[in-house]
Amino acid sequence: MKTIELFDGIVLRCFPENKFKQSCLSIQLLRPMCREEASLNALIPAVLLRGTQQAPDLQAITSRLDDLYGAAVGALVRRVGDYQTTGLYCSFIDDQFAFSGDRVMEPMLEFLGQLLFCPVLENGAFREDYVQTEKRNLILTIEAQRNDKRAYANERLIQKMCAKDNFGLSRLGQTKLVEKITPQTAYAHYRKILSESPIQLIYVGSTAPEQVADMLRPLFAGLSRNYVNLPPQTAFTDPPTGGHSETLEVTQGKLCMGFVTPITLRDRGFAAMQVLNMLFGGSMTSKLFMQIREAQSLCYDIGSGYHGSKGVLTVSSGIDFDKEESVTNQVLSILDDCRNQSFTDEELKASKQALMTQLQAIHDSPSSIENYYTSALLSGLDKTPREYMQAVEAVTAEQVAQAASTLQLHTVYFLRGVR
Repeated sequence: MKTIELFDGIVLRCFPENKFKQSCLSIQLLRPMCREEASLNALIPAVLLRGTQQAPDLQAITSRLDDLYGAAVGALVRRVGDYQTTGLYCSFIDDQFAFSGDRVMEPMLEFLGQLLFCPVLENGAFREDYVQTEKRNLILTIEAQRNDKRAYANERLIQKMCAKDNFGLSRLGQTKLVEKITPQTAYAHYRKILSESPIQLIYVGSTAPEQVADMLRPLFAGLSRNYVNLPPQTAFTDPPTGGHSETLEVTQGKLCMGFVTPITLRDRGFAAMQVLNMLFGGSMTSKLFMQIREAQSLCYDIGSGYHGSKGVLTVSSGIDFDKEESVTNQVLSILDDCRNQSFTDEELKASKQALMTQLQAIHDSPSSIENYYTSALLSGLDKTPREYMQAVEAVTAEQVAQAASTLQLHTVYFLRGVR
């Protein structure tokens, strides 16, 4: 990785790769996760993609992208620990694969600059119809999350756990706050975040980092900045909230359990915690899956996930409504087994291999490289995928058991059906 500071608070990170036909570039404005602005941050990239002063509508934008060998541009909104990112992601054919004499990257970046800095305006604000259309689309996306009941239950667990922590906020914001957005408030916020936000650019492709920097500097040269540093990422410290339940018209219950640990991606024990997650419930050979689903048939599905930026581990399962207590007790019993090192060498090896397979796949595409390094850089993980794999390989059974001993049950959420 090559890091180049273009201007104060505007950093380019390049990952030279010449094996892909496609290159990618992300431009992300980094914001502290905040209830009052989460919806605005989620809406603005979609509004920017409706048109520029040079290409004022979707048809003109599509035509311009077609001229660039069918390049693609999309909105990019993420939540990484205490941060929310908002911006644009583009993919385009690498110059080495274009026709002789054709250049794609430089005009692509120029067009990206137009999208970011030259939106269509009316009366000193975003266009009314563009804002209203994208507000409707965002509200539909937020409300559609209820259709995936497993994802919905997991999100509700995090909201209950983190009621006093910004990690509990949705990256897309809330419907009621989206409804309040006007073209004027959206444009004012857009100008504010362009001025204040740290800006991170990640490029994956064959062009030399210095050349990429030379192409990007003119885009940001005229930007008025009043740059504000982000606060550091924090571990989760909210007190336990106990049990919560909700009733919807579902045929299958969703039991979600939230655990907390002081181990985050910024700590030495991060690799052991990642291996523990795979051993516990993060893979198809995990103890939760093999014992609760396969051996005892107590659930339809079960798995765990580790949010390393905050030190939160969640377990999610689909169960019959009357199996809540049984499954809860079994999950806690299996966690005790992990704490007591009651797992075989073969189970540990399989867990490591499952994690290694995921890490090896990072270099399969430009987008996965960009995604890994965005999350790693913002979470505080200072490891390349190769260094990560070396850390995983070195994890011992004792370290996995020690990681398990740090997990404490914090919150339980159960989504049940109407009786």
